[in-house]
Amino acid sequence: MKKLLLFSTIVTLLVACSAKKQVEQAVNTGNYDHAITTALQKLRTNKNKKRKAEYVLMLQDAYYKSVERDLNTIKHFKKDRNPEFLKNIFELYSDLDARQEAIKPILPLYVNGKNITFDFKDYSDEIAESKAQLSDYLYEKGIDLLESDNKYTIREAYRTLDYLENINPNYEKTHELLAEAHERGTHYVLVSINNQTRQVIPQRLEDDLLNFNTYGLNQFWTVYHANPSNDIAYDFSMQLQLKQINISPERLKEREFIREREVVDGWKYKKDRNGNVMKDSLGNDIKIDKIIKVKARFNEFIQTKESQIIADVVYADLKTKQLIDEFSFDSGFLFENVFARYRGDKRALEKEDRRLLDNRRVPFPTNEQMVYDTGEDLKAKLKNIIAKQRFN
Repeated sequence: MKKLLLFSTIVTLLVACSAKKQVEQAVNTGNYDHAITTALQKLRTNKNKKRKAEYVLMLQDAYYKSVERDLNTIKHFKKDRNPEFLKNIFELYSDLDARQEAIKPILPLYVNGKNITFDFKDYSDEIAESKAQLSDYLYEKGIDLLESDNKYTIREAYRTLDYLENINPNYEKTHELLAEAHERGTHYVLVSINNQTRQVIPQRLEDDLLNFNTYGLNQFWTVYHANPSNDIAYDFSMQLQLKQINISPERLKEREFIREREVVDGWKYKKDRNGNVMKDSLGNDIKIDKIIKVKARFNEFIQTKESQIIADVVYADLKTKQLIDEFSFDSGFLFENVFARYRGDKRALEKEDRRLLDNRRVPFPTNEQMVYDTGEDLKAKLKNIIAKQRFN
């Protein structure tokens, strides 16, 4: 017990020393916010313990250094007068305020009975002023970017206005401009299936493949349409080219096994060398299990039928009429049914043998059903291709 207590004490000390070194290193390398966060975590419990004094002093040191650094940076940005720095100025003032708010809940802090002070300032005016200036700038920048016909520039406008919406919700017509940017910055892809197999594919398979609502895609800037809209100028086409459909013959494979095992088949009296029934200590006749060897012929049947679809996915730029990407893949489906029969003593069969006895031979699926079932794998692979596709 003493050894366990000693071990626990050593581990606690090592962890504490490691944490203190992390905070000290963070301060020395200028990672003040990490140092503050770590110190605050340590001071949320038992903050007045003597062993927490180092965290208090390191917290104070990191706080003042971070404030000095941020205020000097803000001063530099303001002197530069570059409107691109307005975002940095606003975020730095917000950081200064957030840092104070994080420290306030654990105050007061003492070291050797002395109150460790933190000078806090009200940054609300600076935050409001910098946010107002930044909002005006971002709004005008977003409008200017929307003057472009380039989708990627329009997406930059969206990101600019989206940031504005986050820091200053409902600012002027930001909502309407965001909707416009999203619509104009989206790539619209026209989807079709080209069956080159000279075989009829089930209509429900084609419908499933073209139903993009079932793909679970989450692509903010790309929309796929199987049915073209006259109101949309499509940017790209995606064609699923079905090259080949292979369906194997129906197969029935049989395997035969001989099962043997020893089983208990009733009981018999235990006898001595003279043929007399033996007695136990209480004078009762002794009975023993009667062991016999049983045997069975086990026949396993495996029904199989396979299908394969070989396909290409071809992406083209509808404006330049150029091929931009092509992917080849194949999908497969295996129908398999296993059942069994036996002759002989059922007790000789293994557990898995008995389970297969409950199965029955079933009709093989039609070729049409096989092709349709292959579509599930085809759809999964198609989804993977679509998810990775990026338009430049």
